[in-house]
This record gives sequence, structure tokens and C-alpha cells, in this order.
Amino acid sequence: MLAWYDRHARVLPWRALRGVRAHPYHVWLSEIMLQQTTVKAVAPYYTRFLSRWPTVQSLAEASLDDVLRAWAGLGYYARARNLHACARAVVEHHGGRFPDDMSALRALPGIGDYTAAAIAAIAFDLPAVPVDGNVERVVSRLYAVDEQLPAAKPAIKSLATSMLPPTRSGDFAQALMDLGATICSPKRPACASCPFARACAAYARGDQETFPRKAPKREGQLRRGAAFVAVRADRQVLLRRRPEKGLLAGMTEVPGSEWTHDFDVTVALDAAPGFRRKAKWRRLPGVVRHVFTHFPLELTVFVAQLPSMTRVPNGMRWTRVDDLAGEALPNVMRKVLAHALADR
Repeated sequence: MLAWYDRHARVLPWRALRGVRAHPYHVWLSEIMLQQTTVKAVAPYYTRFLSRWPTVQSLAEASLDDVLRAWAGLGYYARARNLHACARAVVEHHGGRFPDDMSALRALPGIGDYTAAAIAAIAFDLPAVPVDGNVERVVSRLYAVDEQLPAAKPAIKSLATSMLPPTRSGDFAQALMDLGATICSPKRPACASCPFARACAAYARGDQETFPRKAPKREGQLRRGAAFVAVRADRQVLLRRRPEKGLLAGMTEVPGSEWTHDFDVTVALDAAPGFRRKAKWRRLPGVVRHVFTHFPLELTVFVAQLPSMTRVPNGMRWTRVDDLAGEALPNVMRKVLAHALADR
């Protein structure tokens, strides 16, 4: 396995993200960003973060708002808040150095078993195996693990740990990840090129594409709501900050209604922001659709034109349209604004 890795690792496109210098800060940052996100999507964010905050100390000194703005568009925003909190914890409690101990790593904000194992193995060469989706697929096929995920996770973790070589834990961890990403793919795996082919139980049976076994997903119930895009004559848009807890916590949004299963569009204007002069809201055709991890969402968008001197409602602020790119807007809000401003 390590011989295969030595031959192929340098040409793998994501190795630059997977700690080629094995610096704990780089490993941690890349692994947090890569959670539930593709390498292609992460690459520019990773580069920008390292350019702007080259050390954990510099990231800890940044404001949360700046971090959220830099993260905007990458999704799963709790990761950004935990990233900032973790950087501060490393500086405050560990002198600006990531601890080389699994228990201490797991105690840091936003670091669970997987990320702790990745840092321990790749940055410190400790005997640990980070088990992500790619590793789960490789191991479940290698041993033909019939138990369904997520119940099979402990068994897969145990099997992966049993494969650890006596040295080069970090290289072995990355080898398993890279093998799953490049050869042991979800569909049409390139088994003829796999270093485990002769030992793979699923390959011997000919049903490798059926692994890992997964329990059927429960689809979340559709939620609906309204979004209100107020635009002043001087090209300023009304924005507000979401609550510090809950979905998209601390991110920026246009005002809107609650997102509910029984949303009634006929009374949507009851949730519109109030101005001293009553705004004339125009409902745009169609809806903005977005899918979160646990539910799909449809937003009806209303637009109002307001005079340049219109005062801001309590808890909100005006922002120039030209400055929206730098705001901490989640993707769903960028969709709303694109829909509302398309003809401007």
C-alpha cells in the first residue's frame, strides 16, 4: 500500500490540501474545509485562508465576521465558527501550537474523532487512522462489511486501525484517502489498478459497487418562506444578521419570514420589514430553491423600491449592491439576491 502511495501520491490533485508539508495548522485547516465538501470547491478557499491568515495566531486574532465573510459560499457554516473558536483555543490554551495528543485534540472546538486522527497521523505521525467517506468505502469493500452505515462505523474504524503499519502512519492515512478518491470510487472502481485487489473480499465476490451498505435516507419535509429585498434608489440593499444559534448562525441575510412546512404566502407580507413610509412590495414570479442537509427550501421573493434617504429599521443595515460580494451571505441568500437584482 505504501509502495503504491509513494509511486502515485505526487500526482494526486488534492495532495497539496492533505498536508504535503505536514504542518498541523495546514492539516487542520484543510480537513475542516474538506468535511462534506469537494476538493475542487475547497481549493480556492484554502489558498485564500492561508494567504490571509498564514498562522493559527493570525486566524485567532481575526474577527468572527471576517472569517464568516471569507467562508461565505462554502456552506456548513458551523465549521467556520468552530474554526475561529478552535484557533483561539489553540492560542489561549496551547501557546499557539496544536497538541500532539488525541485527547487534547478532541477537546478543541470543532474537532471530532476524524479530524483529531487526521492531525495526529499526518502532522505528528501518531498511530491513528482518520476514517472519512473514502476510507469507509475502501475498508467496507476490502472486508465485505455487510452491516449498514451508520451502524457499521465502529466496525469499519476497528478494521481500518488493524491495518496500520508500524511506521508512516500519516502516509498510510493519506494513502487510504487517496485510494478511495482515485481508484476505489463509488461507481466503476478501477479494481485492476488497486494494490488491495487480490485481498479484497468484495472484488472476489464481484459486488464491490454495493459497498458500503447504507440505510435508506429519509428525505426532509419541504419548508417554505418569504424573502424581502428592499433596494434604495442609491443602490443600497437592506440586510440583517441571523441569530447566533441555529441554522446559518451569525450569517448575513435579507429580511424574511420563518421557514415552515405550512407557510401561507397570502399573509407573507406580515413578516416584511417596517419603514416609516409604507413600502410597496412586488412579488417576483417563481421561487428560489435551495437544499440543506436535512430539508429542501423554497422562498418566495418580494422586492420594494425605496427613496435614497429611507432610514434603516432596527437591527438591520444598508449595504451597497456593489459590496455584496464581500458580505457573509450563505448561498441561499446569494440566490435570493441574484433573483431579485437580475434586471437591475
